[in-house]
Amino acid sequence: MGSVYRRRSRRRRDAIVDIPLTPLIDTALTLLIIFMVTAPMIQNAIRVDLPRGAAKEDKGLEQELVVFIDKDGQLFFNGQQMADGDLITHLKEQVAGKNNEQTIFVKADQAASYGKVIELVDRIKVVGGVRYVALATQKRA
Repeated sequence: MGSVYRRRSRRRRDAIVDIPLTPLIDTALTLLIIFMVTAPMIQNAIRVDLPRGAAKEDKGLEQELVVFIDKDGQLFFNGQQMADGDLITHLKEQVAGKNNEQTIFVKADQAASYGKVIELVDRIKVVGGVRYVALATQKRA
């Protein structure tokens, strides 16, 4: 009677060891590829054609606070569309909780009005806690 029980338990252990991992790996790699393809599209949802330049403004800084100006003059802050008055309020809120002074990156479309870009940069510079306003450019080919 004891030998019958042993045979059953061995069969159960053998069945557990035989799990096919190939479909699981295929699914994981497929999801990884999908995320790698879609992540840049989500990040660059705002269409801004930056002017070309050779200077590198960021110096290895992380771009946490980014203001976009599209060709129509609409303002976006960290991916959300803002009105002119709301932008400065949101910047003050973001900068207020930080201990050190922040760098604000302005990514303006090359077709945007030069006067609007300079006016925005001037308004950002007077916000307390802003150390530097960097104008982003594309790398010259």
